[in-house]
Amino acid sequence: MRLVKPKPFTFEAGDRAVLLLHGFTGTTADVRMLGRYLHSQGYTCHAPLYEGHGVPPEELMKSGPEDWWKSVKEGYDFLKNEGYEEIAVCGLSLGGVFSLKIGYTLPVKGIIPMCAPVKPRTEESIYKGLLSYATEYKKREKKTNEEIEEEMTQFKKLPTDTLKELRKLMTDVSEHLDHIYTPTFVVQARKDDMIDPKSADVIHDQIESDEKKLKWYEKSGHSITIGPEKEQLHEDVFQFLEQLDWTV
Repeated sequence: MRLVKPKPFTFEAGDRAVLLLHGFTGTTADVRMLGRYLHSQGYTCHAPLYEGHGVPPEELMKSGPEDWWKSVKEGYDFLKNEGYEEIAVCGLSLGGVFSLKIGYTLPVKGIIPMCAPVKPRTEESIYKGLLSYATEYKKREKKTNEEIEEEMTQFKKLPTDTLKELRKLMTDVSEHLDHIYTPTFVVQARKDDMIDPKSADVIHDQIESDEKKLKWYEKSGHSITIGPEKEQLHEDVFQFLEQLDWTV
């Protein structure tokens, strides 16, 4: 069974725009509920889909952080070309890392990194997560256990350069945190078992913005945008956005 590829989404509302960024191996579904909520509060929201995501895992391994960053910038440029002069950025996991990178490379009104890993994990732990994603993807395709086992054997033979580049991206962003002067709301799940939660403290402590805060969500896991505290997260993100110095 061939799965339908997810798509980018745009929810148009007011002149204030939010760029929403999904995680590694994720899709725009990661941030759709948050986008719907912010849209209901008058914010225009756009979420790009990274190159190599939402497709079979073999395709993901043909892409890398440079391709994904290009997708992020295209999402930013899309909002600019649509006439949105003021943009905030909010991202989950890898999307949170990209939101921080945007913070020191492109003009934005505010930054919301959610469960963003800037303390790189070992390639082994990242690879373990990738294998789990690949297996689950094949299960959703309704493949038999024998087919999955055979395809995963082949999948494990693929080059893992992408994972090395991913770690390099996290390290690079962590080394530029002190170049961020934009208001920042750092979101971290207490029960996050996908990344080192200490990343949240590193981000909060090292960015140079005078307007920064860190909030821990005690009941949530890594996928905080679809977790048990998502409604509270929606409200907190909205309140942060409302406090920014918008001119529109």
